[in-house]
Formats: sequence, C-alpha cells, structure tokens
Amino acid sequence: MTMITRRQAALGMIACAGTNTIGSARAQSVEQFYKGRTITLVIPSAPGGVNDLAGRLVAQHLGKHIPGNPNVIPQNQPGTSGIVTANRIYNSSEKDGTVISIIERGAPQLAILGEPAAKYDPAKFTWLGSLSSYANDAYILAVNASSPVKTVEDLRKSGVTIQIGAMNPGTTNLTFALLAKEVLGLPIKVVRGYTGAAPIFLAMQTNELDGQVVGLSSIKAGQPAMWRDNKLRALIQFGRMSRLAELADVPTGRELVKSPEDLALLEFAEQPFFIALPFMAPPGMPADRAKALQEAFMKTMTDPEFVAGANRLSLDLSPINGEDVRQMIAKAAATPKAVLDRYTQIVGH
Repeated sequence: MTMITRRQAALGMIACAGTNTIGSARAQSVEQFYKGRTITLVIPSAPGGVNDLAGRLVAQHLGKHIPGNPNVIPQNQPGTSGIVTANRIYNSSEKDGTVISIIERGAPQLAILGEPAAKYDPAKFTWLGSLSSYANDAYILAVNASSPVKTVEDLRKSGVTIQIGAMNPGTTNLTFALLAKEVLGLPIKVVRGYTGAAPIFLAMQTNELDGQVVGLSSIKAGQPAMWRDNKLRALIQFGRMSRLAELADVPTGRELVKSPEDLALLEFAEQPFFIALPFMAPPGMPADRAKALQEAFMKTMTDPEFVAGANRLSLDLSPINGEDVRQMIAKAAATPKAVLDRYTQIVGH
C-alpha cells in the first residue's frame, strides 16, 4: 500500500468514525440523553414571589417524570417583565432540552404588542404547559380593611381618591391599576416604582398606600395573615369570566365595563391570566425531547407530592397543557390592531 493510499484509508476511517458518532448521537434515546444530566429551570424573578415558588416546586418534582431522571436546578434571573429570560431562552439558550423556564405570564403579550426589547416570537417557544389557568384564582383590586371605601360603588360615589401602589411598565399590577383608572373610570392615583408586591404590602401596612392590584393566591402565599385576619378588602376581581365563589359579592371587571370596546380591551388585558404560570423551553428542540418534557410537566401536575406542595403554598393548581397555552397566545395575537393601539396608549408599553 502506498503512502497516499494509507492516508486515504486513514482519513476514510476517521470520516467513518465521525459519521458513526453523529449517527449515535442522533439515535440516542431521550432516556440516554437525560441520564446523569442537569436541567436548568430559569425563574425570571427574585426569590419569594409566586413565580419563584411555583418554579422551585416544579424543579423539585419534574425530573422524576422525565426519562433518565435528570436533576432540575432552579436559577433566578430577574429582569424587565420576564423579557430578559424570554430573550435568553429564545435566542441564546441551549436548544437541546437542558434549559427550560417559568416565564412571566405577560411576556408573550409584550411581544404581540411590539415591545422593542422583546426579541422573540411567543408562538415559536416549546410550551410545556401552565400550572394554573386561573380557575380558582382572581386578580383583585385590594385595599386596606381600614379604608372607608367598602365597595367599588363606594369608590365611585364617595369622592375619595385611593392611592394604589404599582411596579414598572409591563407589570400586571401596574397595567390593571391603570385600566381600573382609565377604562373603569375609578378615582385612583397610581404610585409607581415599587419593586414587588411585598414592598407594596409594607407600604399599605404603614398607610403610605391604600392598596394594590394583586393575585388572590399571591396574597395567600405571601401574606397569609393579612387575608386570614381580614386586613384586606377586595373591590374588583380581574382575570375572571364569572365571579370566584370565594368572592361572590365582588364584581368582575367585565361586569363594570360600559361598552363593547371596553370589553374587548379588558379581554385582551386579561388573556395572560388564563396561562397564569406558564413553563416553556426553547424553540427548535429535538421533537422527542420536547414531547418528553411536555408529558413530564403534565405528569408532575398530578404527582401527589407536587399537589401537596402546591396546596401548602396556596397555589392555584388548575393546569393546562402546552398546546392549550399556544392556542391562547395565538388568540391574543389575533386581537384587532385598534384594540392593541388603545391598550398601548393606556398602559404605556
């Protein structure tokens, strides 16, 4: 054999070996891929909020339902309305199924509205499902029980202007404080710039503020004593097509609107609640791993240990699957431009 022939043979063997390695990787089963690996579950908020609690609970139980039983490690990455995390998952994260995320429910909506910082198409994420569809929850305009305002009609007629604490643009509590003021016509002064629900509750306890718009489950999870001891009063419930049984005497936002145009606006605004605690993975994942993660997520939702943990945290456990999440986002994306423009004008995105 000549030198050239030997070299050609050696190169052929290397090429063959490379092909076999690639073929082996492609043929690797989901279980083989995940065995011994770690999945990072990104949480787009600081520790202590409802997204953090839900994300850590899912991380604790998800791995046992994924073939190969990988470890799942939570990682907090606070950022503007979840945009930082959504951009990371969409554009730069590993797309092999080793990075997943819980995401702020309003993040898909920001992209639909054309937020320049949102460098992602929400329809293309690999949606795993949502822990909550808000079936047993409500987003309430809550005031201190010491307030002279007892009902929303009191607020309309009393001549009192209440001070409502809120975070920054893009956050749900600011959005609904502004909608209560501008669409429902309530006498509200919105005080912006708070960093979360907990600091707002502290300001309420010192009477710096009268209230805030916040999830009922968030109150029960983060401030259970205030709710249990009747230190808060609900005036309106958003994110509801009908009244929550627990708040049977509190009107929904949809009951209070005055026109079909206002109703269309409120329906768009409320859409994120019906995917209240959504989980996702990057687009472009291998189909078998995407399916495995989606199935594992739904199995986790009925895991008795997970259910017990959700109950201890007072989380609304009314899960929906990834396809349902995707369809709801598609419905929001089909909202008429006139509605989107008015929404943007009011909430300042």
